[in-house]
Amino acid sequence: MRYSLAAACLALLGSAHPAIAQAPDGESVFLTHCASCHVNPPEENIPTVEAMSVLTPNAVVESLTQGNMRIQGEPLGAAERASVAEYLTGRRLSESVANFSAGLCQDSPPFPTLAPGTIWNGWGPDTRNTRFQPDTGGLTAGDVPKLRLKWAFGIPDVTQSRAQPAVIGGRVFMGSMSGAVYALDAATGCTYWTFEAEAGVRTAISVGPVESGYAAYFADAEARAYAVDTRTGEKLWSYKVDDHSAARSTGSPTLFDGRLYVVTSGVSEETAAAMPDYECCTFRGSLTALDAETGEVVWKTYTVSEPQPRGKSASGAQLWGPAGVAIWSAPTADPRRGMIYAASGNAYADPAPGTSDAIIAFSIETGEIEWINQVIPGGDIWILGCNAQSTGGNDGEGDNPNCPEDVGPDFDFSASPGLITLADGRDLLVVTQKSGVGYALDPDREGAVVWEYRWGRGSPVGGVWGSTTDGERAYFAVADQFTPAPGGLHAVDVVTGERVWDRPPEPTLCADGRGCSAAQSAALTSIPGVVFSGSADGGMRAYAARTGDIIWAFDTNRNFDTVNGVAANGGSMDGPGPVVAGGMLFVTSGNGGIVGTPGNVLLAFEPAE
Repeated sequence: MRYSLAAACLALLGSAHPAIAQAPDGESVFLTHCASCHVNPPEENIPTVEAMSVLTPNAVVESLTQGNMRIQGEPLGAAERASVAEYLTGRRLSESVANFSAGLCQDSPPFPTLAPGTIWNGWGPDTRNTRFQPDTGGLTAGDVPKLRLKWAFGIPDVTQSRAQPAVIGGRVFMGSMSGAVYALDAATGCTYWTFEAEAGVRTAISVGPVESGYAAYFADAEARAYAVDTRTGEKLWSYKVDDHSAARSTGSPTLFDGRLYVVTSGVSEETAAAMPDYECCTFRGSLTALDAETGEVVWKTYTVSEPQPRGKSASGAQLWGPAGVAIWSAPTADPRRGMIYAASGNAYADPAPGTSDAIIAFSIETGEIEWINQVIPGGDIWILGCNAQSTGGNDGEGDNPNCPEDVGPDFDFSASPGLITLADGRDLLVVTQKSGVGYALDPDREGAVVWEYRWGRGSPVGGVWGSTTDGERAYFAVADQFTPAPGGLHAVDVVTGERVWDRPPEPTLCADGRGCSAAQSAALTSIPGVVFSGSADGGMRAYAARTGDIIWAFDTNRNFDTVNGVAANGGSMDGPGPVVAGGMLFVTSGNGGIVGTPGNVLLAFEPAE
């Protein structure tokens, strides 16, 4: 039984202490602290009361304590958070159960050698982040139409399945939004161990050798990096890479050559800045290199300079800047040039920095920034409540006194740049952006644009979490959340940037209503001859790489019998992409929140004999 923050709230609600014997009224708490944004939301990316009603009360508490709403939740006591969570969801809080008695492995063999064909290690099969798996472990394009569900694993206490699994040597390692990290058997789904992080874990996991054997590396929603023994699940070390109250790790750490590269994002300050009295803004994105053996800091580099006072807002609050420029995705290693590349997001405050919405090259050795390609010149400054338009900025006028002078479009890079080598030996960085554009950049010319390709209209809502390239073509999925035409897939000649084919969105598999969408914002994955794409409609589809024809599809919108006995269902797919290793396909499903429909399942597929 895991004693979580939700459980602490539950304990307070039931306490007999005179000061808290009378539980707060959830409706009153909501009307006082939440209603101004969530009743008739001023922007599409703010969930309504109806949208939040599908969440578990535990998920609401976690959001107010560790998630996107942590700054807004700071003035509330534990009992107030619990009461508003129960009011919104119509359900009682329960103690989180990360451990379970069903589906446990009966033995724990030594960790096997890391052999080709058995590995998807981190955000991609390797640290180039192309999301192309050449060594599938036997799964061919001809096998894909025969894929069948082999087992399902229920993820307790969550309504989002946004942590991508890693598969190494016959084991599956996966985090969860509750903070539980699991080690499973790839063939059967049985559980070897469960580790409980101090906050939710959305990142992918990387495995590498240490003096004692092997370690699994990941980071949590409070920007804390971990190393855990892969055999026992015991913590080897942890380190909090940033102390800002908004700092979290959304992008997966990259493990390369004895160092762990950890990134930070700060979405909770982006949303907290909508509060008129908030002193906007002081969070800074960063990249930190840690010694993988010890967790000691080798270097740390921020994406913007130290925020300075910049006057007072109309409400009298002190204003700060520059700020923001989060790194949302896993950094990409380039040993040939001695670089580590990261893709950045929007700024939060004036003055406009030259690093927002950019590909940034850091020295692997020192962390110094070697070059920057800012694809939206002049910067992109955006915070919640500033009437930003998907087509560009405006005059910043509105109800929020923290708005910048020129409001940007909020077109972050939320995907990792993929480093590919062409047939002639040249390298390119290929990356997709929320603007609806994919780019190829030349790392030998400080990221100069080689070609750009418009795959969609672009949307500030949600993310576009990853393209994939197989050496011949680059593949871009269409997200375009909350636009008239979300969804679809494009293939582009990787040398010229010219379209090879494009596939329109498929009819949605989910029931009509909020969260059901054809948007394909989840990261793509490719193997020789096939591209896999998960959709917000709950469908996982496989496309023929040469033609775009759909050769296999699976509808996850249902309940599943699970190997661990936890009730589970599928839903929207957003964030992580499918993983291929050891001749199998692994898929997470569920994205209850601002966009999407809830779910809490990991699915494992293999070809039918």
